[in-house]
Amino acid sequence: MIPYGKQEITQHDIDAVINVLKSDFLTQGPQVPLFESAIKNATGASHALATNSATSALHLACLALGVGKGDVVWTTPVTFVASSNCALYCGADIDFVDVDAETYNLSPEKLADKLAYAKAHNLPLPKVVIPVHLCGQPCEMQAIHSLGQEYGFAIIEDASHAIGGRYQDQPIGNCEYSDITVFSFHPVKIVTTAEGGAATTNNTQLADKMALLRSHGITRDPELMTEPTHGGWYYQQIELGYNYRMTEMQAALGVSQMTRLDDFVAKRNQLAAGYDTLLQGLPLILPKQINASYSGRHLYVIRLKLDEIKLSHLEVFTALREAGIGVNLHYIPVHLQPYYQDLGFSKGQFPEAEDYYTQAISIPLYHHMTTLQQQQVVDSITKIIT
Repeated sequence: MIPYGKQEITQHDIDAVINVLKSDFLTQGPQVPLFESAIKNATGASHALATNSATSALHLACLALGVGKGDVVWTTPVTFVASSNCALYCGADIDFVDVDAETYNLSPEKLADKLAYAKAHNLPLPKVVIPVHLCGQPCEMQAIHSLGQEYGFAIIEDASHAIGGRYQDQPIGNCEYSDITVFSFHPVKIVTTAEGGAATTNNTQLADKMALLRSHGITRDPELMTEPTHGGWYYQQIELGYNYRMTEMQAALGVSQMTRLDDFVAKRNQLAAGYDTLLQGLPLILPKQINASYSGRHLYVIRLKLDEIKLSHLEVFTALREAGIGVNLHYIPVHLQPYYQDLGFSKGQFPEAEDYYTQAISIPLYHHMTTLQQQQVVDSITKIIT
């Protein structure tokens, strides 16, 4: 089976983790700050905070921005559930903005329309908007930022798919058009720390807040304490925080992987360009890239022209799996999940997202995929749909 995504672990990665296991620190040692420095260097952001998952980083980002009961957060329905769950964790309400028909990212035009409608009808405006860089393709962040300036909402970029990519020739994660950017380092992502995530920001106050909440809300900083220290052992819990820390082993793996980030993304783009050529002429819609962008190419999603194919979406998906092609689907629109249906969402609310779901298939793409494996994927698709 050729998987849709797969990590690459080298001997250098293994040695980095083993060295930590032989060291004095398995947690809260030197590797996490080194990994955070590597993220800052790659993105150009002023601050980076490593976490035990991207979900944790999204939660911390919402908390740092003051999201709470009575607030509403907007995001895209075509994403993993964590992009919206993070608002619910804070007691806020969630809503969605439909996607662009060509990029599958949150549509700035639909966002503008929804904001104008909400304002005209005295409906709650979002405190935070979370655009998601689906498949590694950056959203139209400048347009979304302009709307944020007009309507007063903060922006969290969910760049879980996008480290190493660029928007307007600037690294994704530099936060030029957002308050906070979040990355994922799950094994199928571009860089892996096994489980893991990170948040970047240029705002020192937001960084300090996230750092405090990442570790139980505990501080040893005398300036933050309510009374003088009792001694070298003394700390205070000044907020209700969480244990969202990354381990030293995870960080060491991340430090090692980050040295190959540019190569990873370049190879993914090379393979994606290969698909663009090899799949041309088939009854498929191939991924479109926006101008002035360089995708991290986490996923390569094809859409089936079902009116030209004799098989259904499910039949094509099943046939590919049976042929040894480990396809997947990213994602089931969040508003169709039973939990969100119980919150009041229903089928038909976000038609572009639902249309995408009925046609999309993620085909294998990972940076150490061989040209022979890629040809096998193409041959299988061609045989099945023609």
